[in-house]
Amino acid sequence: MHSEVDVVVIGAGIVGAATALALTRAGSRVAVLDRTLPNTAGSGTTAGNLHIQTIHTRRPGQGTAVDVEQLLPLQKSTSALWDVLDESVPGLGLNRCGGFMVAETDEQALTLQTKHTWEDAAGIPTEVLTGDEARRALPLLGPSVTAATWCAWDGFAEPDLAGPALLRQAVAEGAVLHPETPVTGLDRVDGVWHVASPAGTWTAPVVVDVAGPWMARIAAMAGVSLDLVPTSLQMHSLDAAPGALEVLVQHVGEGMSIKQDRRGRLVLGGGWPAGPFHDHDAAPTLAESTVGNLAQVARLLPSLHRDTPTDTWTGPVVTTPDEMPVIGELDGAPGLFVAGGTYSFTFAPLWAGVLTALVHGSTPQLDVSTFSPARLTQLTAH
Repeated sequence: MHSEVDVVVIGAGIVGAATALALTRAGSRVAVLDRTLPNTAGSGTTAGNLHIQTIHTRRPGQGTAVDVEQLLPLQKSTSALWDVLDESVPGLGLNRCGGFMVAETDEQALTLQTKHTWEDAAGIPTEVLTGDEARRALPLLGPSVTAATWCAWDGFAEPDLAGPALLRQAVAEGAVLHPETPVTGLDRVDGVWHVASPAGTWTAPVVVDVAGPWMARIAAMAGVSLDLVPTSLQMHSLDAAPGALEVLVQHVGEGMSIKQDRRGRLVLGGGWPAGPFHDHDAAPTLAESTVGNLAQVARLLPSLHRDTPTDTWTGPVVTTPDEMPVIGELDGAPGLFVAGGTYSFTFAPLWAGVLTALVHGSTPQLDVSTFSPARLTQLTAH
């Protein structure tokens, strides 16, 4: 099979799905290729939080801290774009429940004050509360909570709904999806990319590499070495009565997030590490991550604590050395664009809009040059 399109999107996770929809709506003929079944890797296994207020700067075990202040303008922009998508994409699973960011020490409380100043400057509404004020607003909070910030814009999107809904809408509007179609070759001939797979070849002037943990592998096929590292994170769920927790709760100093999904499960995230990334199988779980995550629930939300989780699972992500996002065109590979890294789930609609602007030769509404892949790029023999 051979097909000519305007853009080949490699990766049908939430960023790929949102990008395919945005490109299709901009008039491009789009083919979406996924190595397996869409939404079965990172996007479908994440906790699905929408990080609008600033969160902790480090996952458990993470060395380099995230420059969270620098990301706030992006978070404000993507927040509005999620609302736009919710109006035009059926079954997105968006829940704007609002969220508390809690502190347990004086140092963490000071961090809340600092981030509130940054958020105010970025136009993101947050309110600083004492521990007692936070417990009056959310009586479930334990006595160790000394302060909190509240952000009504926080929330989550159900990860098993959001990506598939975006992909269905993209296909309904004209994109063509090719699941279980791994890319095996990527060559540029006379200004046109040839994307090879066992199912055939696609030719297009533009390729968008949003393959998550496999982004660097795709770029390498085009002769570009990207300094990206696939890793795996661990999530948990706990049983709870319906309506037990109606907001998102996170910790400003530790890897912690908890909310109740539509099934009634309490879903715990926060970036706790899983075992080593595996190319085909899910990474193994780590007992120490389970113990650590459950201990947080016991302190912060003691009435919701359970001794053992009802389920534990792992999911892959891709990280950069500076723990920041990456988006833009690759040096030495004209027409080959990438997007991913930190906050990819939250930033999916924003990255979709930025990529669409770049593909069509226009200037994105938000300056993302700081996150260019040039900082991570090395050309190789090809």
